Parts: sequence; structure tokens; C-alpha cells
Amino acid sequence: MRLYVNIDHIATVRQARRTDEPDPVRAAVLAELGGAHGITVHLREDRRHIQDRDVRLLMETVRTGVNLELAASSEILEMACDLKPLQATLVPENRQEVTTEGGLDLANQGHARALAVALDRLKEAGVRTSLFIDPDIQSLERSLELGAEAVELHTGEYANRRGDEKGRELARLAEMARAGRAMGLAVHAGHGLTYENVMPVAAVTHIEELNIGHSIISRSVFVGLEAAVREMSDLLRLAPQMVAEPGRWISPLGF
Repeated sequence: MRLYVNIDHIATVRQARRTDEPDPVRAAVLAELGGAHGITVHLREDRRHIQDRDVRLLMETVRTGVNLELAASSEILEMACDLKPLQATLVPENRQEVTTEGGLDLANQGHARALAVALDRLKEAGVRTSLFIDPDIQSLERSLELGAEAVELHTGEYANRRGDEKGRELARLAEMARAGRAMGLAVHAGHGLTYENVMPVAAVTHIEELNIGHSIISRSVFVGLEAAVREMSDLLRLAPQMVAEPGRWISPLGF
């Protein structure tokens, strides 16, 4: 299980004052020291947090790999093809949203055509491609048709549910991860994952990568970023043990 740490909210704090700190590039270094397998940033069209300068410097300094999240817009797509991050994940964007609210609308023919063009351009540039989708079979099949190499399953519904509903959402994630892998897609997951809810998702066999940001950055306020990433990495590493021996499990963080 790979952990990609999303450092967007480091830039959110910086942009609140339009100053030069805290620096996302320095944050990436600490995240890697804490055990991150890669760094994720979302360069939005409205530039509300991560800036062009951040992406360019991260491409020069990150030692693991950069997962660049972007909408299928020509301006940012051009930058992605020029910079060639390890991976580009196409995501939906809404100027009014606080955070990404769901997966890409692959049923919309106009959106699908734009995504197909973006995927082709990224692959021609040698960039690994992924689509951020809702965990349903139609989205998986459409992702495959469009030519994506990987999908990131939206875990927001799982994160927001309680009790039996949470269990059903987890089962759906596991089923769709298995289906996606059977289709030949690499399966990632993310959104709303925290120290409290991550372990069941991390134990899903066919999910190979998690993207986590807000919860890690929030915890880093109290324990430091390197320590916060290391704690999350430990939870992902120990997740299969929790599933195999639930009666004997004690979380190292008390969760």
C-alpha cells in the first residue's frame, strides 16, 4: 500500500496571507522523510492554494514522485505535459466547492470527450494517467474505455457514513476495487480518509495507493508533519493485521 500525501492545505495556509510561508516544497521534504511514497498536489484553475511555482519546484525537488491532480483544462494540461509528473489524476472542479464533491461525470459525453483528449495527450507525454471516479461499475467500465491506466475511487461516501451504512460503503469499495483490478486498471482511493477511518480501506486487497491530505496536515499542527506522515504510514502498514486478527488488535495511536 502506497501513501501519497496531499500537501494542498500547506498552501492554503500560505495563501490566507499571500505570503511565502509555509512552503509546500519544504512540506514535501518532511512528508518524504516521514515515509510518504509520493506527493500529491491539485493545481486548480482558480489557484486557490497550490501555485504554478509550487508545481515546478516540486518537480525539481521531490525524490519519490509527484501525482498532479488537475481538471482537463488546456492551460494546466499543457503544463502537465511539459513538466511530466510521475502521474496525473484528472478530477472534477467546481469554483463554488469547498473540496472535491464526487467523482468525474463520465456519463456526460462532452466531459468524456474532453477527458479522452486529455488522457491521450498525457500518455503521449509519458505521464501515467488516472481518473478520480465514484466507486461504481459504470465509472470503471467508462474509465477503461477512455484509456485510463488507473482510477482513484472516491471514498467520501464511506468517510461520511456511520454504522451499517459505513460497512456497506466499505463493501462497495472492496467490490469495485476487485472489479477494477480484474479489468486491468490500477486502483487507488482517497477523499475524507482520516487516522480514525483509514485502516479498513487500507486493508482492501486490490487498492494499492491512498491519497490523504487534510487529516495528515491537521495532525501535523500538533505533532509535526514528519511524525504525522509516519503515524499514517504505520496505520497503513498494520491494516492487514487488524483485519486478520480483529479481536487482538490495538492501534498504536489509540484509535
